[in-house]
Amino acid sequence: MNVTVSRKAHFNAAHRLYRKEWTDEKNSLVFGKCSNPNYHGHNYELIVSVTGEIDKETGYVIDIQELKDLIKVEVEDAFDHKNLNIEVPEFKDLNPTAEHIAVVIYNKIKPKLKPNLDLEITLYETPRNFVRYSGT
Repeated sequence: MNVTVSRKAHFNAAHRLYRKEWTDEKNSLVFGKCSNPNYHGHNYELIVSVTGEIDKETGYVIDIQELKDLIKVEVEDAFDHKNLNIEVPEFKDLNPTAEHIAVVIYNKIKPKLKPNLDLEITLYETPRNFVRYSGT
């Protein structure tokens, strides 16, 4: 029997959507106001969901405290109140779209989980705009 355990988290971060090899005009045409050279910010809401078998001894899929600590170290400490383009190494050459942010978070957390556990990242950039990534 598989069960999904989820933990919500929050971080604030600034970014600029643009491609270095494009002109300012093309970046503005493709990314609009999100390509503002002075950056812009979001209050990101994150849901990290872990799916797996319930452990017969503990009754847990994953200890929620372990998941909380993992999110704090890998996401909140790394991204909160940062300029993603400038201060987060994963985005040095990667456009920090919501899609890419979700994949980066997945890639930071997945190796820290037991191999038999599945992971899904849901990232809200705004209350109405969100992405999901589960490694496929």
